[in-house]
Amino acid sequence: MPELIEPTVDLRDSWLESSREWGTASQDGAGVWEASDLTTVAGFAEWVERLRQQSDESVELPPDRVHATYWWIVEDGNYLGAISLRHALNAKLLEGGGHIGYGIRPSARRRGLASWALGQVLGRARTRGIDRVLITCDDDNVASAKTIERNGGELEDIRETWLGTTRRYWIKL
Repeated sequence: MPELIEPTVDLRDSWLESSREWGTASQDGAGVWEASDLTTVAGFAEWVERLRQQSDESVELPPDRVHATYWWIVEDGNYLGAISLRHALNAKLLEGGGHIGYGIRPSARRRGLASWALGQVLGRARTRGIDRVLITCDDDNVASAKTIERNGGELEDIRETWLGTTRRYWIKL
């Protein structure tokens, strides 16, 4: 049975194995862009701590950033993917990034993990007092569009954003 957990250094080997599967593709929802060096134990630990600090609203962030909570999707001690919830939207996220980002490692896809994780995080967004969430995906990402739609996403539009051609969905909570 999968579960959502806080990022942890304990899953470094499994995370690195997953990263090799992704290759150069973007690992949406994982916050990889926050990392400076994932090849060392210390660098990995620093990244995990940085992800955890993102959710602490007492920590001041740069003006172009918003607080976010990251979870890893794990099963039997294996890292399967990640999902994040941004606590608010700035102008850039309203255009193209949305409240929630997620990604499932290639070998774990087609098992319903993204739909399950999204459903879990929608409940957590509701608990935070968010009454509707914006979720976006690439226009050609059929699997992600279906995941969002299965969770109640209503397509607002398809537009050119800083991410490319982007489908923008809203889910009322």
